[in-house]
Amino acid sequence: MTHLQYNNKGRSKINICSVMIDNISFQEAVDRIQQMISKRIPAIVLTPNVDHIVKVQKNNYFSKIYQHADLTVADGVPLIWAARFLGTPLKKKISGSDLFIRLCDVASKKGYRLFFLGGRPGAADLAAKNLRQQFTGIKINGIYSPPMGFEYDPKEQVKIIELIKKSSPDILFVGLGAPKQEKWIYENKVKYQVPVSIGIGVSFEFVAGLVKRAPKWMQKNGLEWFWRTLIEPKRLWRRYLSDMIFFYLIWQQKYYSKKK
Repeated sequence: MTHLQYNNKGRSKINICSVMIDNISFQEAVDRIQQMISKRIPAIVLTPNVDHIVKVQKNNYFSKIYQHADLTVADGVPLIWAARFLGTPLKKKISGSDLFIRLCDVASKKGYRLFFLGGRPGAADLAAKNLRQQFTGIKINGIYSPPMGFEYDPKEQVKIIELIKKSSPDILFVGLGAPKQEKWIYENKVKYQVPVSIGIGVSFEFVAGLVKRAPKWMQKNGLEWFWRTLIEPKRLWRRYLSDMIFFYLIWQQKYYSKKK
């Protein structure tokens, strides 16, 4: 079994626990997304971290969504470590939060229209306010934070689709947490017909200043998970504890690939 595979366009992909990650730089990821926008065909960009990798092992539907992704980039230093350990190093960590900011910058220069969906009440609005101050001319055409349980409410679903279609964005940023955000995008992208949809987790809260992001040195050294646990212990400690199985999965992948 090889860990390095190629898609039908010759681009390399790295296999980390059956999740195929595009081996590209940050700028290459931005360029790919701009190409998607120009094609006007609904595409999904996924930003897997350790938690995603672990969830994919247990959730067949989540795994299916990953198989249909148009671009998958490594969100987290542990994935970079894992790829190197497997002998197939990735070029770059590309976090969803960093990609969010970079794409907002690009959008302000290129005139791309944006829609913000999700986040805690008020988070996306405050994030938009801060981004408008940071990036002159940015076009955030729509913002909506749906109520809890919206995914089970047909009327709410129709409302959201119509809001997005009316705004006609080039990029839809969805902050609903995994795997809800990825599942919602996968099931609705054809209905709302946005060129690029990206799940960005807690990024609205980061930009809004409602949740403080880890210092740069912690991000670079793979300690962002530890920071997040310190900031929100009641919500996150169980998740990060269960995610420790990731390191066993990587060891298992390397061990069994050697036997084959």
